[in-house]
Amino acid sequence: MSKLPWLSDLDLTFPDIDNAMADPNGLLAAGGDLSAERLLCAYQSGIFPWFEDDQPILWWSPDPRCVIDPSTFKPSKSLKKTLRRGDYTLSIDTAFDQVISQCRTRGGLDSQGLGTWITDDMQEAYIELHKAGYAHSFECYFDNELVGGLYGVSLGRLFFGESMFHRKADASKIAFAGLMSVMKQNHCPLVDCQMGNDHLYSLGAMDIPRDVFKRILNDSAEVDTDADAINWQALRGPFTLNVAFH
Repeated sequence: MSKLPWLSDLDLTFPDIDNAMADPNGLLAAGGDLSAERLLCAYQSGIFPWFEDDQPILWWSPDPRCVIDPSTFKPSKSLKKTLRRGDYTLSIDTAFDQVISQCRTRGGLDSQGLGTWITDDMQEAYIELHKAGYAHSFECYFDNELVGGLYGVSLGRLFFGESMFHRKADASKIAFAGLMSVMKQNHCPLVDCQMGNDHLYSLGAMDIPRDVFKRILNDSAEVDTDADAINWQALRGPFTLNVAFH
């Protein structure tokens, strides 16, 4: 840990992501805080926080980077059948606090498809990002009960997936399919999945070199609202998947 750059609470500057460690893959820095300003700087630079409750804040930027292209995403045959039955309803940004709270439970999955523990500080930080218009949730309901969902950060035309959960079979996959559909309609070039695993690859994720990821970030991730940014306010509320998508 002593070899890691330690971030100042006052300086939001991060080391260049090309300086991240190879082992463990992508570990870049430690310390700092989880303020909205620092988190936005991190995501815009291709960096994300990931740490356990008894650790300092750790910042990562792995190489390669696991991403998924919404334009090529295709639900599995079994998921298509579930979607066509119409038993589930989907919404955006109507239950962010509940989604992130559920992602703290054993049913939650982080962006790597693994069980996750979200600390109080992490939960509070992303709720503040949501209030500021940068963090968003996709909710999946069955009989008016929240049974699955996901949340992440959106900058410009990019979405950075953080965590998902399910309380009913396929519910998180349905929320994920909803995310892919909305991102495709908004010409999002990729959804960041951070680090790959079999779960993500089964959904169509792939690995790209970090320098390619950096170029896409520079082209598509802007903190300030512009003409190319996704209009999340217009998306808020219940929605249905595009018939052609599934």
